[in-house]
Amino acid sequence: MKKLAGKVAVVTGASKGIGAAIAKGLAADGASVVVNYSSSREGADKVVAEIAAAGGKAVAVQGNVARQADVERIFAETKRAFGRLDVLVNNAGIYGFTPLEAVTEEQFEAQFGTNVLGLLLASREAAKHFDGEGGSIINISSAVTELAPPASAVYAGTKGAVDAITRVLANELAGRKIRVNAINPGMVETEGTHSAGFIGSEFHAEHEKQVPLGRIGQPEDIAKIATFLASSDSGWLTGERLLASGGLR
Repeated sequence: MKKLAGKVAVVTGASKGIGAAIAKGLAADGASVVVNYSSSREGADKVVAEIAAAGGKAVAVQGNVARQADVERIFAETKRAFGRLDVLVNNAGIYGFTPLEAVTEEQFEAQFGTNVLGLLLASREAAKHFDGEGGSIINISSAVTELAPPASAVYAGTKGAVDAITRVLANELAGRKIRVNAINPGMVETEGTHSAGFIGSEFHAEHEKQVPLGRIGQPEDIAKIATFLASSDSGWLTGERLLASGGLR
């Protein structure tokens, strides 16, 4: 039997990149998946279609996680579609690398709104919907909290908050059998890193030389870890931060 058979998962920001890979990975292991998206309906529908073609179950649900009303609707639609909730993957996030002198209020508010407030709102709503058996919350953080690259002050600040919130919520929700863990990916090849110009750049080449395993990550690398954290195989883990960076630290 598949490890996640009968389980229901919400993956935020799942229309592309790491989120899409996680949604497909959870579905491949038996979960019914809500593919949340903010603006890319086309991308979310593609992920749902790929899951269905592989024999899985999924629906796309629009919603901006930084808006409480949207978050409430995402989880209401989850219950309507699948009747329960077992896993939340807080993947929705935005990033930008800006030197200190170029930091703006708008950049700060946008990144903290999605990456931190959105995670809190989604986690709060998910906690209401987990049943007496508890559940698993998986936060997608970043290796920037370990590597601290220049020009990442705002983004690294959001992910440092994610790491701290992960530990707090792990303690706070443990009595309700809700486990909370974080995955901190290093550089991963996604649509975002391509459009930002990282892939194929001198930075990419130099970064890869520093990775002990000799390559940057692929979305599927992160999806496999998320599937582990969603399953009972990780039932004795909570409050953990898994650095998924090919050994770079």
